[in-house]
Formats: sequence, C-alpha cells, structure tokens
Amino acid sequence: MAESAIVIALVVLGLAIWLVLRTHRSLEDKHRHMLLDLHGGLAQQSDRLAARLSDELNRTRDTLHRLELSIGESLASRLDQISHRVNERLDEGFRKTNDTFVNVMQRLATIDEAQKKIEILTGSVVSLQELLGDKKTRGTFGEVQLEALVRNTLPTAAFEMQYTLSNGMRADCVLKLPAPTGLVCVDSKFPLENYNRMFEREANDADRSLAQKQFRLDVRKHVDDIAKKYIIANETSDGAVMFVPAEAVFAEIHAYHYEVVDYAMARRVWIVSPTTLMAVLNTARAVLKDVETRKQIHVIKEALARLAVEFGRFDERLRKLADHIRQAHEDAEKIQITGDKISQQFQRIEAAEIEEPTAAPHVARLEAERKPGG
Repeated sequence: MAESAIVIALVVLGLAIWLVLRTHRSLEDKHRHMLLDLHGGLAQQSDRLAARLSDELNRTRDTLHRLELSIGESLASRLDQISHRVNERLDEGFRKTNDTFVNVMQRLATIDEAQKKIEILTGSVVSLQELLGDKKTRGTFGEVQLEALVRNTLPTAAFEMQYTLSNGMRADCVLKLPAPTGLVCVDSKFPLENYNRMFEREANDADRSLAQKQFRLDVRKHVDDIAKKYIIANETSDGAVMFVPAEAVFAEIHAYHYEVVDYAMARRVWIVSPTTLMAVLNTARAVLKDVETRKQIHVIKEALARLAVEFGRFDERLRKLADHIRQAHEDAEKIQITGDKISQQFQRIEAAEIEEPTAAPHVARLEAERKPGG
C-alpha cells in the first residue's frame, strides 16, 4: 500500500511536473507568438512611418526645390533690376560728370579769355594813366567827358562849351539856367599828380602821407582858382562846379578829405563826379522845362478857353441831336403801331372775316312793306 501510494504520488508528481512544464512551454509559445506579432507590428509600423517620412521628405524636398527656384528667380530678377538701376545711375553719373567737366572746360576757356581781356584792359589802364599823366591831355579828357554828359542831357540852347567871361577867363562849360540862377560855370580840370603818388607801390608811409597832404593843398588851390575865375557878380551864378571826371578821385575826396569838401562849399564851389553831375543836369533840365511851361501858360489858357467854347457848342448840338433822336423814336413807334394795325387788317381780309355793312333802318322798313303787296 505504501508503495502504491508512493507510486501514485510519484505519478501525480510527475503529472504535475508535466503539466507545469507544458503550461510553461505553452506560455513560452504564447510569449514567442506575442513577441513575433509585436515585432511584426512594430516592423509594419516602422515601414509605414518610414514610407510616410519618405513621402514627407520627398514633398519637403520638392517644396524646398521649388522655393529655391522661386527665390533664385526672384533674386535674379531683383539683381537684374538693381544692376539696371546701378547702370542707369552710373550712366547718369558719368553723363553729369562729363557735362560738369565740359562746363568746367568751357568756364576755364571763358576765364582764360577773360584773363586775356583783363591783361589787355590792364594795358589800357596803364595807357590811360600815362595819358592822364599829362596835365593838358587830362584837361582834354575831362572836357570831352563833360561835353558828352551835357549834350546827352540838356538842350543845345541851355549850355555853351568854351564860354568866355567878361574877365577874359574861358570856362570849359556854362549852363544857361533861368533867373535868378543865371550862368553856372563848370571846370573839368583836376589835380591828379599827388593822387597818383598816394597809391604808388614803391612809396612808403611817409611818402604817401606827404602826397596826401599835397593832394589836399592841390584841391584847395583848384577850388580857389575856380571861385576866383568863374564866380563874377552880376554875370554868373554865385556858385561854380568843379567836375572830377574820375569817380575814384571823387570818392577819395569825400571819404578821406571832408575838410576840403567843406572848404569848397564855403567858397561856393560844388565838387561833382560823372554820376553826381548827371543828377545836377537832370535837375537843371527839370527847371528849364518848368520855366518853359510857365512861359507857355497863357497859350495853354487861351487854348483851354477856345476848347471851352467849342465844348459848349458841342453840348448844345448834342442836346439838339438827342431831341431829334427822341422825336424820331416816337415817330417810329407810331409808325410801328400803324403798321401793326394794317397787318392785322390784311390778316382778317385773308381769313375772309371782313364784316358786311349793316343796312340803314328806313331801308329795312321799306323792304318789309313791299313784301305783302306782292
């Protein structure tokens, strides 16, 4: 019995071990199958993911390629535009630079020509200074300039050149102005020697100061000579004119030698330049014109009186003409009314609207009495 129990126990134990081993083997097979399925699923999923990634990569690559082409084309177009603009700007810059260069060359040529003219003018100025260095020539130059200014401004009867006074002195020009001014003598000579020494380059300050002092004395002496020669009581005006043909000398006198100007005014000598002389001559011309106008005032009054008479006749005749025109207008209106009536009558005749004349009453009775008797 014990042996049977042991055998049975061993059999049961073996069966249990077999079951356990079988169950373990079955579980291993299931695990293996599950792992195989999982591996297969993961492989399929990996393939699908790889395919999707490949597709996405292909699409992305295509998109990037198209974008690259588009950007390349846009950049190429933009670069072409920029290159075109740069070329235009460069061409414009070259053109402007060329124009500027041409203008500069033209101006340089003009400057060269002006320089040549300045050199010629400098030579002319030097020649003029040499010409004016001689006192007689300088006086002739002043006389010619004075005569040109006077002739261009005043009428011939208002001046006379080289006029001889009662004291035997001959004035370069005399202005014949109306009373009380009378004759105004004009002298065209002027001291220039010491003026030139004042501006010599080789002169030092002491020489210039001495020349300036001597120049003032020269001008004062010239003023005294003019006042003595050309201001004569009961013959000329109480003043005379010293004409300085050079504006520079005139400016020097008035700017730095005002005491000489005051001295000349005290001696009744007026210092003028070509510019200020024009003002004096224009004033004289205005005075002459005013005097001539006053001389002709009676003629103007007579002409105005005759004009007034003629205007009165004109006014009277204009009134008569206005009356005639008004009467003619009224007659025309009456004629128009009559014409309208005639036109209306013609219209009635054309429309056969003319009325038959009505019989007299006694004629109508006679016809009524005649009818019953047969």
